[in-house]
Amino acid sequence: MKKQFFIVIAGLMAVALLGACSKKDETPVAAAPATAAARTIVIGLDDNFAPMGFRDEKGELVGFDIDLAKETGKRLGAEVTFKPIDWNAKEAELKGKRIDVLWNGLTITEERKANILFTAPYLENHQIVIVTEKSPIKAKADLAGKVLGVQDGSSAVDAVQKDVDAAKSIKELKKFGDNVTALMDLSAGRLDALVVDEIVGRYYIAKKPGEYRVLDENFGTEDYGVGTRTDDLELMAELEKVLNDMKADGAAGAISTKWFGSDIIKK
Repeated sequence: MKKQFFIVIAGLMAVALLGACSKKDETPVAAAPATAAARTIVIGLDDNFAPMGFRDEKGELVGFDIDLAKETGKRLGAEVTFKPIDWNAKEAELKGKRIDVLWNGLTITEERKANILFTAPYLENHQIVIVTEKSPIKAKADLAGKVLGVQDGSSAVDAVQKDVDAAKSIKELKKFGDNVTALMDLSAGRLDALVVDEIVGRYYIAKKPGEYRVLDENFGTEDYGVGTRTDDLELMAELEKVLNDMKADGAAGAISTKWFGSDIIKK
């Protein structure tokens, strides 16, 4: 009888032990936290806009704005990617969310503010007039009856049109996809003059000394800013903070000196 009793007890203990093990095995194991995917910010640009953003002899994107944007990405802990776009369709690219930011010598204008949210200005620019060295054109008044070139979609278009007297006097306002092609037409005599961002224009003509000349008069002063969608307030706040920090700690000035030979950052 005792033997049978102990057998029953042993059996019950075994069942209890198995049940405990079974419950232990069924306890869910917490998964290891997944590594967060890097945040990506897509920047739209005209990749033929030296020295702001353009391709070097190896086909790699380089430039002042490229360096500034990369440093901003590092400080935000984000991956920055660059997407060449048709600059004339920049607002549509932004609104369609194919890009997150416009950062490529983007001029702040009242018209653009309706569709783009801008940072505070970080560079000051002028719309200069370039002619060939041998051109008889000495002043804006001499543009009457002449063919004037601009990059399509650029602020040069607005700058010329705002100068009503000059706009009415010229023979034709010829628009180009990029300033490099426009300069080629200027050299070939198919243009009489070119209106272009000073930072860009002087970069190009410095490569061909003695071929071009810049008029003393220009089509106005303007500011460059970084643009986002009008409702992207969080990203804008982040960009503003980082740009202000870079101005204060000298990082922006160092990038400026690399590309322009001096610190021309607008504080």
